[in-house]
Amino acid sequence: MPNNLIKESSPYLLQHANNPVQWYAWGEEALDKAKQENKPIFLSIGYSACHWCHVMAHESFESEEIAKAMNENFINIKVDREERPDIDDIYQKVCQMTTGSGGWPLSVFLTPDQRPFYVGTYFPPLDNYGRPGFGSIVLQLAQAWKEKPGNVEQAAESFINTLQKTESISLDSKLERSILDEAAMNLLSIADTTNGGFGQAPKFPNASNISFVLRYSKLSGIAKFQEFAFKTLTKMANGGMYDQLGGGFHRYSTDARWLVPHFEKMLYDNALLPPVYAEAYQISKDPRYLEVINGTLRYVLGHMTSPQGGFYSAEDADSEGEEGKFYVWKKKEIQEILGKDADIFCLYYDVTDGGNFEGHTILYNNMNLSSIAFHFGKSESEIKQILQQSREKLYAVRVQRVPPGRDDKIMTNWNSLMITAFIKGYRVTGEWDFFQAATNCIEFIESQLTRDGELLHTYKNGHSKLRAYLDDYAYFVNSLLDYFEIAPSKKHLDLAVYYANYLIEHFWDENQKSFFFTADNHEKLIIRTKNIYDLSLPSGNSVTAWVMLRLYHLTQEKKYLDISIKVMESLAVMAAENPFGFGQLLNTMYAYLQKPVEITLVNTINHNIKNYLLKKFIPEAILVMISKKEDLENLKDLQFFTGKEFEDAKTKVYVCRDFTCSLPLETVSEIEKLV
Repeated sequence: MPNNLIKESSPYLLQHANNPVQWYAWGEEALDKAKQENKPIFLSIGYSACHWCHVMAHESFESEEIAKAMNENFINIKVDREERPDIDDIYQKVCQMTTGSGGWPLSVFLTPDQRPFYVGTYFPPLDNYGRPGFGSIVLQLAQAWKEKPGNVEQAAESFINTLQKTESISLDSKLERSILDEAAMNLLSIADTTNGGFGQAPKFPNASNISFVLRYSKLSGIAKFQEFAFKTLTKMANGGMYDQLGGGFHRYSTDARWLVPHFEKMLYDNALLPPVYAEAYQISKDPRYLEVINGTLRYVLGHMTSPQGGFYSAEDADSEGEEGKFYVWKKKEIQEILGKDADIFCLYYDVTDGGNFEGHTILYNNMNLSSIAFHFGKSESEIKQILQQSREKLYAVRVQRVPPGRDDKIMTNWNSLMITAFIKGYRVTGEWDFFQAATNCIEFIESQLTRDGELLHTYKNGHSKLRAYLDDYAYFVNSLLDYFEIAPSKKHLDLAVYYANYLIEHFWDENQKSFFFTADNHEKLIIRTKNIYDLSLPSGNSVTAWVMLRLYHLTQEKKYLDISIKVMESLAVMAAENPFGFGQLLNTMYAYLQKPVEITLVNTINHNIKNYLLKKFIPEAILVMISKKEDLENLKDLQFFTGKEFEDAKTKVYVCRDFTCSLPLETVSEIEKLV
């Protein structure tokens, strides 16, 4: 018989609806029940594409014996971390404080008033190698709750006291070039200069850090930073991290050389990486980076886009109960499909009889086209065509396989990142359907994820719910500004201003000079946290600092600049000392210290000028492209656009920096001198 999760919309919660564990979703019913019965809470947090969440569910939560002990002694609550990042953030911090690391599944035992007293991640079901299994832990903690309540209370109080201390930020610093210098050198000290990326295995994409390295290389003129960024992006694109047949990136690499990925595909990785590849393309004009942008965005359009225009959250690592089964190959299978072209394909993609992953092969390229062409006595263009045709044939076979499961909830924060990705992709590729995808998603958020002037966090099957978090607002405002730069309608700028003001009113903490993760009208939890680190996702604080800086230049409202500076100053010391966790913030500091250059292109009729600006790496630029006369008329009240005239047959470019503007520029050579 299904448990209470059968009433939920989250794919992750529904995966557990038929467990023998009497699960509840987080809410009044479960929390009140714990207090009324004076029972501790077991809180399990995960997400639908999480491999080890599936393993623990199968081993422990499907066990009748373990479920019986859980049901008798605990109120058991399941949380989808993507729906409730506020809850996850609190207890993930507790886990990191206690064990030195975190992750999912997150397993937390709480008092009825939500204070943690025991925490961990994945637990095997049985005792092993001197470590207690989950079944033993459940019984031991149930006994401690009944027989040693003083010990439980002491542990809970200790956790809360430590947690409250972690929320304090008090290291103000002046914003100076030296912060960027120190950060860049510290970041380079953990760089893997052989394989690219940071540290050793496992390796995550860390998109914002790569963006900062590109910016610092431009600032300093030191080529090795740019070379490292290019190496990282190329190695990722050629490795198993990138789906060589279907496009899109897997979540991370389990090894140092980007060969064996953790096979789940998350929307946010496929949103955060295309803008970095676009920047690398702007600098290098390497067509491989353009291929990756196209491949990734077309994967999202084909597999992760809802009919209404929103984007789904994730695809599983597993299919048919095996991780990666959908993506890997046997050499014999490839030979049967490709025939005479198999030798070329197998050499290029390192396909061997023994394979490189549990007897199978993950497609992985570490040879260049010229070497393959020389080896087979063919031209590079011939080899390229053979590889393309081979990929298409294998892809056609692969789509007949049982696909991984898909988490089809649609979330404002990740969708906003995707809007930005499609806009950045459109800028360098000119692919109109990328721009249209961004348009459709903005319309979807406006129609389905807003209520009474507020954003909502998540949507599924026609139902939207949960008040939005800092990331939702910050990412959406940022995406609106990215969209505005290409299609500058006053409507979208007004919307960005409205939500930016909402952020200040409901999330801002003037005492600590930073933004809370939840609004002041959100459900009250044991603590109101701050999220300051840029890790797999950029922090809402870093993105909001960038948003406020951009809005100041567009509107000349000084309150936006003041808040941006306060956020940067409060985190500057930490960013210099630990740059790995502050890539997005460092990108904002770079723009502030360089003084953003304001570029207005009026009338996009001259495609040479338009393409020159769109395909040039100017990360400190606020570049607005006006193609319609009425758009400029509607924006005339803003100082950014005053004095700029639209002529039907002529393209003019205005370049302003530090309150000084150029005369109208009409040739690429004139523009080159100023940007």
